[in-house]
Amino acid sequence: MEKLVEWLNRLLIADLFLVFGFFFWFVAAVVADSFDLNLGLGLWQRLWQPVIQPVLGIMMLGAIASGLIGWVKNKFFKPEQNQGLS
Repeated sequence: MEKLVEWLNRLLIADLFLVFGFFFWFVAAVVADSFDLNLGLGLWQRLWQPVIQPVLGIMMLGAIASGLIGWVKNKFFKPEQNQGLS
């Protein structure tokens, strides 16, 4: 179970960097477009549905899965507290 959580967290961190990268690209492209500079806003828009939306969906699904795994772990697999403290 711990390995699953570890790999899920690694996947979410990598996915988060992708989301931030796409976000900063979008902001830069919109600002540049207002100055009549091309930084790939059209390409970003074409990548929206086939690439960027799945990246966002993976991040949301992973966050929900991580929360559920943590809840299940705390609810059912919580080690006994106060062991040896009599």
